[in-house]
Amino acid sequence: MNQITMHPIGVIHSPYKEAKDIPIQGIFKNKVEAWIELENQYISGLKDLNGFSHAIIIYYFHKSDREDIEGSPFLEQNKHGIFAIRSPHRPNHIGVSVVTIKSIKENKLYFTEVDMLDETPVLDIKPYVKHFDSRDNVASGWLDKHFKNGNIPDETVIR
Repeated sequence: MNQITMHPIGVIHSPYKEAKDIPIQGIFKNKVEAWIELENQYISGLKDLNGFSHAIIIYYFHKSDREDIEGSPFLEQNKHGIFAIRSPHRPNHIGVSVVTIKSIKENKLYFTEVDMLDETPVLDIKPYVKHFDSRDNVASGWLDKHFKNGNIPDETVIR
């Protein structure tokens, strides 16, 4: 295959300085706020994004120093294939998060539902569109057993 080269469009400013402080998913600490600071040449790309409540952030796990094909997720010790978990130690180190947009000011997009480290490079921002991105009758594989009867796992016990 041909090599692909990507360049960050901005950086995330997050209160999380160490991986151990990050929730397993941002929705579990949904009041924490961060912001993306875009490079100046991308500011006009934010036009009309303020009409959306959520965005999909695509970023690079810049602190990951390895690639695993299997790994143990936060919720259990069993190993699963890397494509069945959300570990940062994956081929290409790409992360994807759905966040709630709070405001957009100049080259800054403020958001909640943060699950990224401070200084994480941003590769792309896409609007979350309920008509495209929401699904019915979703099965979440090995994760479903951890959320039975509306349970939300206590992440402090899991780690």
